[in-house]
Amino acid sequence: MFQTRSTNRNFLASAFTLFELVYHGVVRSVRKSHGNALMSILTNMMQAIIFVLAFYIMFDLLGLRRTAIRGDFLLYIMSGVFLYMTHAKTLGAVAGAEGPSSPMMQHAPMNTIVAILSAAFGALYIQVLSLFAILFVYYTIVPFEIEQPVAAFGMLLVAWFTGLALGMVFLALKPWNPGAVGVLSTVYQRANMIASGKMFVANTLPGYMRDMFDWNPLFHIIDQSRGFVFLNYEPRYSSVMYAIYMGIIFLVIGLLGEFYTRRAASLSWGARR
Repeated sequence: MFQTRSTNRNFLASAFTLFELVYHGVVRSVRKSHGNALMSILTNMMQAIIFVLAFYIMFDLLGLRRTAIRGDFLLYIMSGVFLYMTHAKTLGAVAGAEGPSSPMMQHAPMNTIVAILSAAFGALYIQVLSLFAILFVYYTIVPFEIEQPVAAFGMLLVAWFTGLALGMVFLALKPWNPGAVGVLSTVYQRANMIASGKMFVANTLPGYMRDMFDWNPLFHIIDQSRGFVFLNYEPRYSSVMYAIYMGIIFLVIGLLGEFYTRRAASLSWGARR
């Protein structure tokens, strides 16, 4: 995997090398939580199922089912939970990727970009596989229909992209103050349990409550995805482009920060901190 290579390579050879490194990195990322890749996927599926069941019971006990979109109630819950988990898991994976002072970076041609891409695509692979497996099992029990499945899946990719972009920002800041960045990352992910809007419908919120969540790209993504999942729901107070623009902004900031951090990093950095 890691070996000395000739520097006289064309673009295709460089691209193939990058894809090969990312592939091996994805495999390593998937196996990180468990030696068996299948067990990693099953563990993630169980987490998603527990999330869905917990919200289902909470909505039922609190009598909030009438506030949901008219249609399949479990599909309404899953449309929020899956996007939240994809965003949060990607952010956590990218923020926890190997930095410039990691021992892995001593093996050419390994670099931080390969580590970031491996973590991001590993998280996406697990989430997408879990999503399709759970929906397939649910469909065999209760047949359902998604109004625009391609567009709804596109919202999942936007949630992944924004998680990647924010994870890049946390990754760039982490070497400077690992403790504070770890706390901020955890607080952001926990705050999104409510601020993501997966527990309510944006169209039904009063204006002062929408203003509390309107800053959050994930709030816009989940609301837009429900417009693609359900026939009788038309999002009026959210925008796909807002989430994409915010993702691009955070990605650029994260890339600039990662480049600056990589130049300042040293092998003794981790020992000092």
